[in-house]
Amino acid sequence: MTPSASASAAPAPAQRNKPATVLFASLIGTTVEFFDFYIYATAAVLVFPKLFFPSSDPTAATLQSLITFALAFFARPVGSAVFGHFGDRIGRKATLVGALLTMGLSTVAIGLLPTYAAIGTLAPLLLAICRFGQGFGLGGEWGGAVLLATENAPPGKRAWYGMFPQLGAPIGFFLSGGIFLWLGEVLTEEQFFSFGWRIPFIASALLVLVGLWVRFKISETPVFQNVLTHDTRVKVPVVTVFKQHTRVLVLGTLAALATFVLFYLMTVFALSWGTSALKYTRREFLEIQLFSVLFFALAIPLSAVLADRFGRRLTLILVSAAIVVFGFLMAPMFSSGNALSVTLFLSVGLALMGMTYGPLGTYLSELFPTAVRYTGSSMTFNFAGILGASLAPYAATALASTHGLAYVGYYLSISAGISLAALLLAGRASEGDFNA
Repeated sequence: MTPSASASAAPAPAQRNKPATVLFASLIGTTVEFFDFYIYATAAVLVFPKLFFPSSDPTAATLQSLITFALAFFARPVGSAVFGHFGDRIGRKATLVGALLTMGLSTVAIGLLPTYAAIGTLAPLLLAICRFGQGFGLGGEWGGAVLLATENAPPGKRAWYGMFPQLGAPIGFFLSGGIFLWLGEVLTEEQFFSFGWRIPFIASALLVLVGLWVRFKISETPVFQNVLTHDTRVKVPVVTVFKQHTRVLVLGTLAALATFVLFYLMTVFALSWGTSALKYTRREFLEIQLFSVLFFALAIPLSAVLADRFGRRLTLILVSAAIVVFGFLMAPMFSSGNALSVTLFLSVGLALMGMTYGPLGTYLSELFPTAVRYTGSSMTFNFAGILGASLAPYAATALASTHGLAYVGYYLSISAGISLAALLLAGRASEGDFNA
């Protein structure tokens, strides 16, 4: 074979993505996904109990609504397995587009659903189906967005790149809370429950279009392109994860447990308890939460800097220990109902959330080799969602109603203790084969 023929037969070098494009593509996708997820969480507390369930027992209606909220967390591992399979077989880019479309269409459909007054028991059934679609899409979105960032990261900045998709969480929450706050200002209560609550769900289509546009502009990550070049893909990634990476899967899931419990106690449960037991209006409590979310957003880049300097695992260990202590402050700080105390409590809690959430995506992705990284990191994250978030608002409401807020704090401290133990047992992440 001639030198020219050899050159023509060699695989073309992977196209490098521009850092700004990569970071924006990873950020916008998770912003869209979490915006969609949080508008459901807010509506599950404020809207759905009144419109999609029998109104004879308000407490039962709220608990039923929270069960549909939990449904998405059980759908997420299914989405992880399906989208993870294609992400590890075909590529990150195409799979991310499919995940974004799945969740976007499910969210818009919720905004178009008829209510219980119109179609009876079929209304909550359709709501549950759409909620499953949201969870299914997010199950494939998060892992791909993290890999899009970390697999394009230069040496020494993987946690910094990996925190950009994590920033989508506070931004999505801020946008979702902000739009509900705005609707409360411009609409009457009757207008809000008649049609206003539908606006965030339908309007999410605009954010989905932006996310799709930027993701079509990126090329495959160089790390996965290397897998394609050397054809080191596995046939069924989910089987490989369960058979060859069982210990990592279990410990990684438990390491992320506290992150989920903390966040959903600070958001969904706090909103429900604050607007019922503490007698805050919807507007008052959303304003407090939106202020507190700023500390969540600020803590994420800080944690990434620390994680790149001192290590992802050490950062997570220290923050998990702090969350154990924080759990004991719930009753004295939150139960009083004092606005300053409640704001301080939520601000500290969400700051701790940012400190654990920032390096989490990078840490979990480093636990798995490239050939199964999409599937492994996604399933680890979403199994933690089932254990830590799916029933957290429901369990916390039951605990607070029966035993008092102190027991909700104990619930948080125990969860953080489990995460701390898992991180200590897991040892240092292998960091996979990012540089393969």
